[in-house]
Amino acid sequence: MGKGRMEAFSDGVLAVIITIMVLEMKVPHAADLAALAPVLPVFLVYVLSFIYLAIYWNNHHHLLHAVERVSGPAMWANLHLLFWLSLIPFVTGWMGENHYAALPTAVYGVVLLASALAWQPLQNALIAANGGAQSKLARAVRRDFKGKLSVVFYAAAIGLAFVNQWIADALYVLVAILWLVPDRRIERVLSE
Repeated sequence: MGKGRMEAFSDGVLAVIITIMVLEMKVPHAADLAALAPVLPVFLVYVLSFIYLAIYWNNHHHLLHAVERVSGPAMWANLHLLFWLSLIPFVTGWMGENHYAALPTAVYGVVLLASALAWQPLQNALIAANGGAQSKLARAVRRDFKGKLSVVFYAAAIGLAFVNQWIADALYVLVAILWLVPDRRIERVLSE
């Protein structure tokens, strides 16, 4: 089957996730700058989470651009990814409202780690549905240094959240910075 429905559905789900996340932010009841101080932690983690969702949306677009069709397993793998991404508003709010306390910071990392791990089955299912190891997508994603490094950083951050949550937060920011530039491997293979 064609990829259009899965792409449109994923775009819609990501748009809803972002909308839910922004609606969870509380508006200050005063009109001075001091009223913003209590919502600053929530706003900062919102910005980080928004960047993560934008990175996933961008890379999802590139991923689907490299394929012609999807399969049943690819659709389920995509739903698996979207499930983990749908938890981002919850962990974003929990972490921000509790000023980056250890447990919410660690659970934030668990959701980021699970999202990263859910990417691989989606990628594998799309490769299988589009010609296997010789497909354009398979050639493009052969080496995935950033993906593997991200998983290591997420796992480290989860444990470090109980030692020093600021180090864990720095690792989350570092991974986001690594992915701000879209994965160019797909573009290179498609332009060949």
